[in-house]
Amino acid sequence: MTEVTMYCTRFCPYCISADRLLSHKGVAINKIAVDNDPDLWATMEKLSGRNTVPQIFIGEFHVGGYDDLAALERDGKLDPLLEPILKARSG
Repeated sequence: MTEVTMYCTRFCPYCISADRLLSHKGVAINKIAVDNDPDLWATMEKLSGRNTVPQIFIGEFHVGGYDDLAALERDGKLDPLLEPILKARSG
């Protein structure tokens, strides 16, 4: 099943905003806290090519950070990406 994974830190305002947006959509998020774990941070950088949080993945698709997620929402492109996840969850 496709899932949403978000590499984040506990107190990052952009991480909190991304969490709120996705939770509002009814999506469960696999949150990977990279706060104090250099190995997880390195994994995030390797997967995303970026060194900032959050880094959000919908399945294998790298969304990017919160600004990228918000742009998808604004452009009406986020719901189609989330549709398989929501369908699988509902039955």
